[in-house]
Amino acid sequence: MNLTAKHLKIIVVLIILGFVIGIYLQDKEHQKSTQHAWKANRYNLERFNKITKFNKAMNASNWVQMQDSIALQLDTLMILRFRKEMDSIGAKTAGSK
Repeated sequence: MNLTAKHLKIIVVLIILGFVIGIYLQDKEHQKSTQHAWKANRYNLERFNKITKFNKAMNASNWVQMQDSIALQLDTLMILRFRKEMDSIGAKTAGSK
């Protein structure tokens, strides 16, 4: 087959079109995953904002109580994250069997 200028132009257009479609689809998936992540983390964000508010309200008379409250909140967040990771690992191992 002889590669003429017309054939090369068609090949280049197809390659560029493939890249454009791929980038578009990747962007759509990224938007979808970002929306799901935002919904999943909304609760944790509210708790983190509450911790920040506690931190700003801390003074010399209540710092021990506030510090304990912040530590408990952070511990809860870490436990939730650990459970989510373990559930994810469990789902992967159960799915592979």
